[in-house]
Amino acid sequence: MAEIDAKLAEQLNQAEPTAEEAFEKIAAGGKKKKKADLQWGDEFIEELNLSLQKLKTRIPLKNLVFFTRQLATMFAAGLTLEKSVTNLAEEERHPGFKKTLNNVSEDIRRGLSLSDSMEKHPATFDNLFVALVKAGEVSGSLQTILDQLASYIEAVHDTAQKVKSALYYPFMVLGFLVVVVVAMLVFIVPRFNEVYQSLGAELPIATQMLVRISDAVVESYGQVIFFLFVGLIVVWMIGLTRRGGYLIDTFKLNFPVFGTLINYNIYNKMTKTLGILLGAGVPVIPSMRLIQKVVDNRVYSKAVGTATEYIRDGYNISAAFRITEKFPSIMLQLLSTGEETGEIDNLLDKASDFYSKQVDSMVNRMTSLIEPLMIMFVGGMILVILIVTYLPVFYIGMAMKSGM
Repeated sequence: MAEIDAKLAEQLNQAEPTAEEAFEKIAAGGKKKKKADLQWGDEFIEELNLSLQKLKTRIPLKNLVFFTRQLATMFAAGLTLEKSVTNLAEEERHPGFKKTLNNVSEDIRRGLSLSDSMEKHPATFDNLFVALVKAGEVSGSLQTILDQLASYIEAVHDTAQKVKSALYYPFMVLGFLVVVVVAMLVFIVPRFNEVYQSLGAELPIATQMLVRISDAVVESYGQVIFFLFVGLIVVWMIGLTRRGGYLIDTFKLNFPVFGTLINYNIYNKMTKTLGILLGAGVPVIPSMRLIQKVVDNRVYSKAVGTATEYIRDGYNISAAFRITEKFPSIMLQLLSTGEETGEIDNLLDKASDFYSKQVDSMVNRMTSLIEPLMIMFVGGMILVILIVTYLPVFYIGMAMKSGM
């Protein structure tokens, strides 16, 4: 009798998890050590391995969007999931993605669901992707959710690209300026100095200072490049740790002008992601866990984690977000209204549209203002160097004219 009870208990333990338990498992990303339990070295190695894995198995976004839309179309046309994925694998040109799709097709053929098959390939299909597919399977609206998922990926990516272009442009121009100035100091100024010395010309104070700077750069530019490279590596390694990454992300959010743009981009991504998750039927707690992973900023990830615990204790979403004091009043008001009316997914979508427009408007303003300022700054720096370099020529000409 005891043996029968033991077998029955074992069978109950192996029973299929509920939908909410399945979502919790997907949101958790499997059984991993808690961050608090990780030593500094373990934490760094884990983050480094994850970064290298993503870099090695990276799939172009356009391939993933095309696959998602085509899968939705084929499934809606009546093809089985296994046949749809197999056909798309045959047409796929990216070797890594093709291999992944073949593995997914094989797992479906063996009896696994689409979400379970995709969950085996986290570098290609992240937790959010898998959770939405699972929601589509549970609700019976897989085709609709796949279409929404493709649109979501495109929208979030487009907004992120706009932010990156606005952030990268001034730094690219400054980088170009540094290269031009260093090249002039290393190659052009020393040649002019040799000519002036051969003529025995007395150099103006400004030119003497430029020559000294040029000599210093020529003697130590290799060391400067080395230490700059080492410094960037150290900052990158610090950014992989929890505390270091939190400090760097805090600095980004508080950086003048650009910090506001980064905040708007995070609000856009958060509201859009939470809206599509709740609209697809994913429970609130797993949705919050997924949001915590997609915000790409440790400050907001910590705030979402704190809000999740308050929601677990019985607070509604807007109240939990308000307690963290990290989110804007417009977003909180829309969340509160959505909870009262039962239209939280639609109002989150409207909040996402609002912040997307804010990003577009700010990027356009920044581009129109920064571009002429950067051109004037670069032109001014090069002009100053040229004037100071050629200044002795005027002195020599005046000396020759007075001697005649």
